[in-house]
Amino acid sequence: MVTTEAWGRRSLFNTERWAKLLIDTLYHYRGSAYLLHEFVIMPDHIHVLITPLGSLEKAVQFFKGGFSFRAKKELGSNMEVWQKGFQDHRIRDTGDYAQHIRYIHENPVRKHLCEQAADYLYSSAHPGFELDLAPQGLKPQSIETSDGAPEGAPLQSTKTKIA
Repeated sequence: MVTTEAWGRRSLFNTERWAKLLIDTLYHYRGSAYLLHEFVIMPDHIHVLITPLGSLEKAVQFFKGGFSFRAKKELGSNMEVWQKGFQDHRIRDTGDYAQHIRYIHENPVRKHLCEQAADYLYSSAHPGFELDLAPQGLKPQSIETSDGAPEGAPLQSTKTKIA
């Protein structure tokens, strides 16, 4: 998951034109720079759950740089759009993936921008967005026994054998 902020945490994406252009930019690079699994465009930052098709840095550069170029060209803006860098979290397993989807979907609800995640127009939780399937090869969520120890491999016994 990648999070990146607008320059100075300005609410640039609070307007429909800016938010829709950012969504359009995300979709422009989908399939060539990354797979797009989930997203939310907040007024001053974005969260995207992507699988880069090259390096993560290059994937982020595509949508951030692509949006900056288009904002200048299509919105007539010469202002700095993005903070330098980004924060990322590598998804560990299916449970972590599901947790980050919930986080992305519920972000506008937590910030009181809508009552239900599906009502927020600038989120993949809103109906109608085409998304890529979950990445293949995610580990299943780890199962733990009641004592907190990981469960043994199949066919292994935790009982002591008495001879």
